[in-house]
Amino acid sequence: MSNIRVRVEAIWKDVLSVQDGQEDATFFELGGESISAVRLVSRIEDELDVLIDVGDIFEDDPTVADLIATVTTKADEAKAA
Repeated sequence: MSNIRVRVEAIWKDVLSVQDGQEDATFFELGGESISAVRLVSRIEDELDVLIDVGDIFEDDPTVADLIATVTTKADEAKAA
């Protein structure tokens, strides 16, 4: 699933304008807000065909690693269904 990791990381960096040294920062630490959460979710759905909930981002305040794990889990669940 390394392709998912690479793609989610690229989306995360683009949407949240992540700078070098901020790789472990959470969504809110990076200035995330409702519009950026919607953009993340929309791009993940459009580019990876994986559905995640905007609420997951607000409730969990993920790092990029957390989001990659969530997307990977959702992709695996979708394949099993």
